[in-house]
Amino acid sequence: MLRVAQVAPTIFPVPPQDHGGTERVIHDLSVALVDMGVHVTLFAPSDSATNVTRVGLLPSLVSLEQTYGTVPPSIPAVLEAARMEDLRLRLDQFDIVHCHGEFFHAALLGERRRHSLTTIHWRVDELDRKLFFQTFPDLPVAAISASQGSELPASNLAGTVLHGIEKNRYGFSAGPGSHLAFVGRMTDQKRPDVAIRVAAAAGRAIRLAGTVDVGNPTYFERHVRPLLSDRAVYVGPVGDRAKGELLGSAEALLFPVDWPEPFGLVMIEAMACGTPVVAWDRGSVREVVEDGITGFVVRSEAEAVEALGKIGTIDRAGVRRRFEERFTSQRMAADYVALYAQLMET
Repeated sequence: MLRVAQVAPTIFPVPPQDHGGTERVIHDLSVALVDMGVHVTLFAPSDSATNVTRVGLLPSLVSLEQTYGTVPPSIPAVLEAARMEDLRLRLDQFDIVHCHGEFFHAALLGERRRHSLTTIHWRVDELDRKLFFQTFPDLPVAAISASQGSELPASNLAGTVLHGIEKNRYGFSAGPGSHLAFVGRMTDQKRPDVAIRVAAAAGRAIRLAGTVDVGNPTYFERHVRPLLSDRAVYVGPVGDRAKGELLGSAEALLFPVDWPEPFGLVMIEAMACGTPVVAWDRGSVREVVEDGITGFVVRSEAEAVEALGKIGTIDRAGVRRRFEERFTSQRMAADYVALYAQLMET
């Protein structure tokens, strides 16, 4: 039996409660691997609620902040050190170590790097990642899109595995409501303000959900709140059930990203509901949204308004069908198992 360690970051529990796309992917991958007969050990915070075999005595950073309020800035480093110690003590128990955090595991793995895999759930074109790959050219990395992979050194790129989610988490909704949806962090990378302007220009109401970005806390107050009204309503963070209701009842999801998006999980969450996506042509968007089939890929607010004018031409049942064909956790797990097999041959 294949033995795999899934090593999660320390910020959120696995699976997450409201926010945490990385942790959602890790959990869905772990469950799908177990269903395939893989022996999975999940290294994750103690407040994680999962049936997957788990290791980790310390809670998530979010849990500590909820308990103690402001925590010392050294706490993330302490949590990461504890996670690496948990892994170090058990390294010989695994055929493959699959890490979803960044940086520190590469040094710990040493000669085991060739039988490891790293998935980075963020952009990889900035200086910290460039220095990291320069230091560890033998660390195998799985890109989450071809767009992200194009920024990885050839020596690191082990393959590309697009994200997937549990097939039945979100149900299909055949009849759209009269509103648009935006789900994402309230930050300049995701541009909820653009979504509000597009909705207004298209004569649609919009409901927005997501957390205020802790790394950019003033953005919401300066750029989003002034645009809110009875036609543009912010509902705050949402869990799976509320997210499914929001997306499933929407005419379309607006995804006006303004950065090199490495994947964009909410796009496939919308597709799972049968809801088409109007997304800006950045990063991985064209790999996820099939223009004219599961939504429209646009380059400006004007093009987005035009796309909304023909959103009724998209077959919602076809959107759900393409989700099932391309973006389930079962497909993701099968792709990763194939990649694990390649690594074990080295």
